[in-house]
Amino acid sequence: MTRRAAGLTVSDTSLDAAAAAIFTEDDLDLLLDSPASLTVASTARGSVKASANFKIADDVAALRKAIEGLGTTEKTLIDVLTQRSNAQRLLISEAYHKATGRTLISDLEGDTRGDFEDVLVAMVTSPDVYDCQEIINAIKGAGTTESVLTEMFASRTNKQIIAISAAYLAETGKALTHDLQSEVSGDYGKAVIILSEGKREESKADAAKAKADAKVLYEAGEKKWGTDEGKFVDILCHRSVPQLRQIMVEFKSLSKKSLQESIEGEMSGDLEDLLVAIVKCAKSTPTYLAERLYKGMKGPGTTESILTRILVSRSELDMLDIRAEYKKLFGTSLYSALSSEVSGDYGECLKRLCGGED
Repeated sequence: MTRRAAGLTVSDTSLDAAAAAIFTEDDLDLLLDSPASLTVASTARGSVKASANFKIADDVAALRKAIEGLGTTEKTLIDVLTQRSNAQRLLISEAYHKATGRTLISDLEGDTRGDFEDVLVAMVTSPDVYDCQEIINAIKGAGTTESVLTEMFASRTNKQIIAISAAYLAETGKALTHDLQSEVSGDYGKAVIILSEGKREESKADAAKAKADAKVLYEAGEKKWGTDEGKFVDILCHRSVPQLRQIMVEFKSLSKKSLQESIEGEMSGDLEDLLVAIVKCAKSTPTYLAERLYKGMKGPGTTESILTRILVSRSELDMLDIRAEYKKLFGTSLYSALSSEVSGDYGECLKRLCGGED
């Protein structure tokens, strides 16, 4: 099937081909020496920076006027909240509560609606609590939204996952791993629960161990009739990012197929999606998230929740890299795609978080 996004036609099959072109298997040796976005904790590649002229009292006064006046002044909400770091927004929220006796979140929820409300509330929520709430939304109700769990656990660091788990315990009074056990099952469930513990190895690459792991994966998949999914889950969910990259090199040498191609040929459904996401994030989390953004905008409708989650959660981490990968993959800037797909106050918020044209 062929879909259209932001004036660009890209088939579903060519999407993965385009993504693979970012890091071909021949480039994996170069990838071994590049920084891993799952292990780098820096704000240097963010599109949103802390305001240098930050005055809490002025921001609180502006927000109060925008919310308490006759009709809500959406432009003020956008101007203030998109031009402050999350840490600054949390300070504003605290001061707002002291000044009014009300929470900023409750006032935003009372005065705005829909996707605009969602993105504003997300911006004034701490990253660990916001991610925790996204997971709660994914597992509550009649069904579980596996695609959200896959994105979250494949793209977050150990440190982020541990913070999410602490927030989940504070929010629900229950352990995240405990609740996941009743929501996800089979090999997919096992993989999600392993990742949710935030205990992925953080060691440097060991070539000999990677060669042994690659052999185990080859014999569990390509070389045997039927697939031993458990071996893939165990290795891919436990190994460090540098180790996974080394395994990819060794696997290609052994199998003549890439590890991603092997997973796609041997598995299906949610387990395939998760293991492929782990491999993609080990190569480049920004590339994986650029694909997610594209998939959120293609087709007849837009999946606003994907756009909100990625634009908010990555705006201070690696949005500049996501923008660069988006343009490489799809030949148009993320900013242009957003301009075509989302509009109004919500669209303006997302474009501010994106940070500009490329």
